[in-house]
Amino acid sequence: MASLLEMKEVFRNADAVCFDVDSTVIREEGIDELAKFCGVGDAVAEMTRRAMGGTVTFKAALTARLGLIRPSYEQVQKLISDNPPQLTPGIRELVNRLHQRGVQVFLVSGGFQSIVEHVALQLNIPTANVFANRLKFYFNGEYAGFDETQPTAESGGKGKVITHLKEQFHFKKVVMIGDGATDMEACPPADCFIGFGGNVIRKQVKEKAKWYITHFDELLKELEER
Repeated sequence: MASLLEMKEVFRNADAVCFDVDSTVIREEGIDELAKFCGVGDAVAEMTRRAMGGTVTFKAALTARLGLIRPSYEQVQKLISDNPPQLTPGIRELVNRLHQRGVQVFLVSGGFQSIVEHVALQLNIPTANVFANRLKFYFNGEYAGFDETQPTAESGGKGKVITHLKEQFHFKKVVMIGDGATDMEACPPADCFIGFGGNVIRKQVKEKAKWYITHFDELLKELEER
């Protein structure tokens, strides 16, 4: 098992850094914000809490919550324009610094492509570097389900994305940063996991992660110390 010093070395020499989005890169949980916007916030928040308890698979939890929300194309677009996702303090500077160092930055999320692409745009991350779930709509804009073939729709999906990135780009060192259990499970195949508790602290992640931070400045400092 890698020591904290070894993990810091991996981070400083990473070819690629993958960030979770909800409660990591942005301050809120996208699905809960969408539920509130569509008038079913409390019911979906309760389902989210049950899902976090690990008694149902990620895909089953996502299917059930979206079945309750049933967001239209228009509602999703209006959410983004009226209540745009709030970036977590320090993330813009950290992503800029990683880009300056020639590190590839990816957003790997169980959230929704349209919302995550909006976030990527703000951080100058190419949309090709976004891996998230795609909502489907009928021609009249009504909700038609989600793309169940996306790796991020499955439990263990973030690890599958990292394996794919390593195979495609021959990355030697990939770091995963996130607040949740699904982020921690992606290491391995990620070479290092950094737990993030700046927006919400997940007890099991804080207890199990060898490297746990509450502000992105801590990572910026690591990069400056070289």
